[in-house]
Amino acid sequence: MLKKILKFLRNVSIGVGVVLLAVWIYLAQPALSANDTAEASVDIERMQNVVKTLSINFHPRSYGHTDNLNLTAAFIEDHFADAGGRIEKQEFSISGTTYYNIRCLFGPSDGPRQIIGAHYDSHGKTPGADDNASGVAGLIELAYLLGKQAPETTIELVAYTLEEPPFFATKDMGSYHHAKAVSEEGHPITGVIVLEMIGYYDDTSGSQEYPALLFKLLYPNTGDFIAVIGKLDQRPYIADIKAGMNGAAEIDVYSIAAPTQVPGIDFSDHRNYWEFGYDAVMISDTAFYRNKEYHKAGDTWDRLDYKKMGEVVKAVYSTAVNKR
Repeated sequence: MLKKILKFLRNVSIGVGVVLLAVWIYLAQPALSANDTAEASVDIERMQNVVKTLSINFHPRSYGHTDNLNLTAAFIEDHFADAGGRIEKQEFSISGTTYYNIRCLFGPSDGPRQIIGAHYDSHGKTPGADDNASGVAGLIELAYLLGKQAPETTIELVAYTLEEPPFFATKDMGSYHHAKAVSEEGHPITGVIVLEMIGYYDDTSGSQEYPALLFKLLYPNTGDFIAVIGKLDQRPYIADIKAGMNGAAEIDVYSIAAPTQVPGIDFSDHRNYWEFGYDAVMISDTAFYRNKEYHKAGDTWDRLDYKKMGEVVKAVYSTAVNKR
C-alpha cells in the first residue's frame, strides 16, 4: 500500500511539474540563445543627471504643475536636438490647458518605423525618480546612441505627458494622442516599446513580488532583472523583443505575455497603441511589485541603480537597431 501511495504522489508531482513547465514556456517564452554584447557606450553620469534634474529641479511634474511640465518638455527637446534627431512637438489641449508630447526621429524619413516612448510626468507631488524620470533618462540616452550612428530603419522616440492619474486609462493620456496621430498619419509601425520605470533593483531574496502565486513559482524572487511585459495575444512580438534584448547587455531579461486582467499588464502607455492595432510592450522593473516607494515621496534619485539602467538601454538599443 505504501508503495502505491508513493508511486501516486510521484506521478502527481511529475504531472504538476509538466504543467508548470508548459505554463512557464507559454507565459515567459524562454529564449533559447543569447545575442552578442551590444557595442554601445552609455553615459551613466548623464543618465543620473537627467533623473536628478527631473526629480529635483522640475519637481513636482504632475498635470497641475504645467510650468514644471513645460520645463521638462523643453529639457527633453534640448537633449533630442543635441543628439541630432528630427524633432516634432505634438500639442494638445485638455480643459483649456495645453500639454506637449516631444517626438524625435532618427533614420530614413519614410518607410516602416519603430516607436520607443516614455512618460515624463509624475504622480501628484512625488519626485518620480523611478516613475518615470528613469524611463526618460533611458530615452534620452537612446537618442545619443542613435545620433552617433543612424539606424537603417526609422526609429521614433517620444516623450509623453499625462500618463498618471487622473488621466490614466482615458483618452486624455499623452500617449493616446500620440497613438491616434500615428494611426492617422498612416506610417507602417513595426512595434512600440515603452520604457516604464527601469531604475530600481534589489538583489535580496524576497525583494520581488507578483500578482499571483503562480508567477512566484515561475519567476525569480529577487528583483534584479528587467521585464518585457505585454498582453497575451501579442506573444510573438513580446518574444521578439525579449530575444533581441537577451544577452545584449549584462542584465537578466524576463518576459510575460498575460491577459490584461492581470494587475500591471496594461499599467502604462503601451496600452493605448493596442486600440489602434499596434504591437506594444512595456519594459519595466515591475514598479510596485518591487519598488515600495512607488507613487511615494521616497521615489528619489539616490535609490536607483544607474549601471543597470545603462545595461537596459544597451539591450533596448540592440533590439531596436537590429529589428526589421
